[in-house]
Amino acid sequence: MIDLDKNRLAHVRARFPNVSLGNDSHEALSDPRVNAVVVATPTSTHHTLIRSALHAGKHVLAEKPITTSSNDAEELCGLAARLGLVLMVGHVFVYNRAVQAVRRYVEDGTLGLIRYVSMIRTNLGPIRHDVNAAWDLASHDISIANYWLQSEPIAVSAVGGSWINPGIQDAVFATLQYPDDVLVNLHVSWLNPRKAREITVTGERRMLTFDDMNLGEPIRIYDKQVTEDRITPSYVDSFASFRESIHDGDITIPKLPPGEPLRTECDHFLDCITKGTRPLTGGAEGLAVVRALEAIERSLHHAGRQERV
Repeated sequence: MIDLDKNRLAHVRARFPNVSLGNDSHEALSDPRVNAVVVATPTSTHHTLIRSALHAGKHVLAEKPITTSSNDAEELCGLAARLGLVLMVGHVFVYNRAVQAVRRYVEDGTLGLIRYVSMIRTNLGPIRHDVNAAWDLASHDISIANYWLQSEPIAVSAVGGSWINPGIQDAVFATLQYPDDVLVNLHVSWLNPRKAREITVTGERRMLTFDDMNLGEPIRIYDKQVTEDRITPSYVDSFASFRESIHDGDITIPKLPPGEPLRTECDHFLDCITKGTRPLTGGAEGLAVVRALEAIERSLHHAGRQERV
């Protein structure tokens, strides 16, 4: 383990006395016994460290987001491909069993055509000083939306507020437009009294909620839909006639197998190295998230103007 913080190294040494420790990344990258590295450092340092690791012939698992620039991310993707090395990004929620189950519901038509997705990720802290709430938190939700919809957003609009550190948004509200008229709305904040990780997926046939804070029953599928598509307004003269246009069925709570997303992610990284398989969240997927985050950043700087991704 390499870390510049002596106190952190001392803490690790006390818990894991057999782990090699140091503060020089170049020394570790030149060690022939090291085949792969995990980069879990501030985002602004990712590009340099990942590039050095790849040039040293090491497979890389990098924390999200992969870089602060799509140009840098593209460079790293190309470098890894040329050298035949695994470049994987730690979009850990993609390895969540519930998130993977929702992907299957989207694919098999359980929900019907997806109309919109609403995503809320809030907490009180930790407050970052290097990136805003979108880069810190929305990267999770964008990776989930891309995974579920199997596409990237084509346009973005966003607004936010900076109250703690000037120029660094503590809360961001963003709307992402995906192909087939699918909307994804994001609310991310580290300045909120309640920790929430909630997602609603609205389909034409069924609706679904995902609550990551509910470890036992994170998914609920609602057999709800509007049964009439009315092109012109019609007169509804009673509550009963209004109810006739709404189908309100049962709520299903799927039973999911237990799993630890971070361990699943790390096991997948090792499998990709040993078996030569393509990472579920490889460099290309990391690049797609960075492109969306850059568009959010541009929109924030232009008072919510819609930006192409």
